[in-house]
Amino acid sequence: MTAASISFKQQVLRSREEAIVNAATRLLAEKGFDLMTVDEVAAEVGIAKASLYKHFASKEALAAAAMVSLMDRALAQVHTQTPAEPTSGELALTLIKSLIRWALQLQLAGEMPSLPTQNSALRAVLLKHPPYLERLMSLSAVLGGWIMLAQQAGQLRAHHTAEMIF
Repeated sequence: MTAASISFKQQVLRSREEAIVNAATRLLAEKGFDLMTVDEVAAEVGIAKASLYKHFASKEALAAAAMVSLMDRALAQVHTQTPAEPTSGELALTLIKSLIRWALQLQLAGEMPSLPTQNSALRAVLLKHPPYLERLMSLSAVLGGWIMLAQQAGQLRAHHTAEMIF
């Protein structure tokens, strides 16, 4: 659906929701899930807390939306840098390094929350959130393929697991 085919009200709601998710992402990166409050997110966006709850039913739903957005960005980055499947271990290693560089730049800019494995409360929420899990599986499949290709070519040590690399 293009911007021209949706109503002005829908465009405003979509823009507000995007601003809420962006603010939540920044606060998750800065404070973490446990310390971030819905009040802070609403204040950063410049809306009332009640307005925020029209978009997201809970802090957990908001955090999940922020993590889904982050996964969408990661997948877009992967697809932007790989017009086709890498065929060499050297290219796979270059792609891995590029993705790590991108992620570190986001983290340094305060735009990447700590990974869910570092926060058990957020992890529990995300493990029950199908949109996040779908994106995680897609990203993991791509990265796993790159890592395997680089390992087979001797570009990465075989005993380094995908979890160790990312």
